Amino acid sequence: MHQLFGAFFFNIAYLFCHCYQWLMHTNDEDARRFFKDSSVQFLLCPRSSVQSWGKKMEAGIVYTHHQKTVIVDADAGHIKRKIIAFVGGLDLCLGRYDTPEHSIFRTLRSVHKDDNRNPTFSKPVIGCPRQPWHDLHSKIDGPAAYDILTNFEQRWGMASKPHGLHKLKERGLQKLKLRGDDDDALIKIEKIPEILGMTEVPRLSEDDKEAWDIQVFRSIDSHSVQGFPEDTGEATRMNLVCGKNVLIDMSIHAAYVKAIRAAQHFIYIENQYFIGSSYNWKSNIGDSDTGANNLIPMEIALKIANKIKANEKFSVYIVIPMWPEGDPNDMPLQRILLWQHKTMQMMYEIIYKALKEVGLENKNCPQDYLNFFCLGNREKPSGDAANNLSAANTPEVLTQNSRRFMIYVHSKGMIVDDEYVIVGSANINQRSMEGLRDTEIAMGAYQPHHTWARKLSSPHGKIYGYRMSLWAEHLGLVEECFNQPESLECVQRVRSLGEQNWSQYLDDVVTEMKGHLLKYPVEVGPTGTVGPLPGCPTFPDVGGNILGSLGDIKVVKNLRISSSGRTISLRGAIITT
Repeated sequence: MHQLFGAFFFNIAYLFCHCYQWLMHTNDEDARRFFKDSSVQFLLCPRSSVQSWGKKMEAGIVYTHHQKTVIVDADAGHIKRKIIAFVGGLDLCLGRYDTPEHSIFRTLRSVHKDDNRNPTFSKPVIGCPRQPWHDLHSKIDGPAAYDILTNFEQRWGMASKPHGLHKLKERGLQKLKLRGDDDDALIKIEKIPEILGMTEVPRLSEDDKEAWDIQVFRSIDSHSVQGFPEDTGEATRMNLVCGKNVLIDMSIHAAYVKAIRAAQHFIYIENQYFIGSSYNWKSNIGDSDTGANNLIPMEIALKIANKIKANEKFSVYIVIPMWPEGDPNDMPLQRILLWQHKTMQMMYEIIYKALKEVGLENKNCPQDYLNFFCLGNREKPSGDAANNLSAANTPEVLTQNSRRFMIYVHSKGMIVDDEYVIVGSANINQRSMEGLRDTEIAMGAYQPHHTWARKLSSPHGKIYGYRMSLWAEHLGLVEECFNQPESLECVQRVRSLGEQNWSQYLDDVVTEMKGHLLKYPVEVGPTGTVGPLPGCPTFPDVGGNILGSLGDIKVVKNLRISSSGRTISLRGAIITT
């Protein structure tokens, strides 16, 4: 169930998903049928707007409810229960289960026999590689879990409120009275005496070295959630953005920007998309209406530039998918790749300019500070495996014979200085950060006893351990220099390993890959120019221009939405975000 979030209390479950299953292929209608006549209250919920008819259509079809949370009650001792929550990027649907090995062929007849999904190919083909999946998710135990529950209650309250077409879509919902005194199916935890309230839940002492401080952030507006104040002054005090007939929570974007500005040593990002700060791109036809104005790429570039001018070490590592989910030859995906390329180009140009200003352009290069990576895998054939002898030069045949495929990065997280982490559902693009488009949720956390200010050195708390475990998974090894990601030694070593792995990924001879981290397949010049790799302008086996292309913008007659739900052709114009 894509874009699902829910709550489970004492054998009662509440689930609601984005609808339009006929467009998004998220099997939400199948899920509703499965839970029919059970104790599960299941609500399909389109992204809504109370603005013009056109805005309603755009919101309901183009954008989604993208939050991914699960909330459950758990043992709190002394015959009491408490709330815990799970927040991150992982969808509860086909093709998401994976292990750190990210097998592409070996598990097709076992673990992934009935859980094999690869939207790069037009149809399932026996013997083709599965699309491995890499994601980040978190468990929240403590008062912050109740904030996740409050978000669910506010979302449920708005979604179940009968207005407009919702009356027809959820017939009978208001007739449910599970407790006899409530017209809504949702039971408030205040009415369940066994469950502790937020102020009653046990929490670690401030002196406990394992204690955490956690905050919950959202991208959402008053069309999709209850509980926003009617008074604009109060809304401003709550840091809500006041738009035309709408209040907007952009706290995920604010959290990213604040964390980047506070960074002193390094930033590590894993994200499904990396597009933004389009106001500073080199202009081309079609760019002016992109509207990818989120500040995150610019803030990172400016942070690096300021560190260069201060003669201080600083590094940024960004892991993204090799290509967006789907066929990279499709024009909507080509435009996403183009915008990603423009984002990279803009950042590297700012870094080179800073190097030139301080006279370091001949000593250092932009990649000494900023590097992009992707993930991929290869597997040698087993004894019973044979090459596809078909003469067809198709992605299906080529990937079978080369025994390689990308590992899809679906993560949405950032680690700063090994002391602060953000994990959630929000991509680094406009639709996730704006608040008026996709609805998102994330958590930001740190351990007060494991900060640079407290330690006066590199913190080695749980966030450090989390990053090191991710690097060990991606690189297949752990080295001493990984303890100082900001050092030039570490930057150059990780970049070298990524280049070695990319060479192994491309090689005509199939060998087992120890590490999965690959350099992103672009060439960054000493002056910050971003171009194609020599001899490799397209993605291996599957094609598609790595740098993307604007394409020929023509009238498109048929409505089309990609399997990732990120592109749409509507009323004769291609919209991609």
